[in-house]
Amino acid sequence: MTELRIKNMVCDRCLRTVQRLLENLGFTLETVTLGRVVVKKWPANLSRAVVDTALKSEGFALLDDPKQMLVEQVKALLVNEVNYKAGRPAHQNVSAYLSQKLGYDYTYLSHLFSATEGTTIERYLIALKVERAKALLQDGQQSIGEIAFDLGYSSVPHFTNQFKSVTGQTPGQYKKEPVGRQSIDEV
Repeated sequence: MTELRIKNMVCDRCLRTVQRLLENLGFTLETVTLGRVVVKKWPANLSRAVVDTALKSEGFALLDDPKQMLVEQVKALLVNEVNYKAGRPAHQNVSAYLSQKLGYDYTYLSHLFSATEGTTIERYLIALKVERAKALLQDGQQSIGEIAFDLGYSSVPHFTNQFKSVTGQTPGQYKKEPVGRQSIDEV
């Protein structure tokens, strides 16, 4: 079996897109998870370059650099945390969680992430939370307070301040006039 690491594969839509693309190329797949595909059978006469080109046509790319793979793992863990409330115990802070899950000192992860992505882990996490909040606000099923709590904010004012610093609008204003959502893989 072969393992492929794939850049920008950070949401359910990404999973389906990559799986469909690889199966259409003739791959037999064992598992498809965020940022990672385990291949049972690689089609004969199909090079990595062809696979990479096909992935790039959909906004993804094969990863060969271990540092870039680590950054993608950080992103996948944070996306899971924000969108699926998966992984991190409520009492554990994000830096300790990432260090524990990935086996690296947080300072190293932070410097690597910043150098690779041009933003900090904290800013990336805030951007993910804001995009998730936008989706929940548009959905209209939860109050602003419930959204703040679900996203792990200590208070509604803290959530409101962060939301406004990113979007220029309060959550209430955004709920009335939603504009400018990004998909998770564009954050």
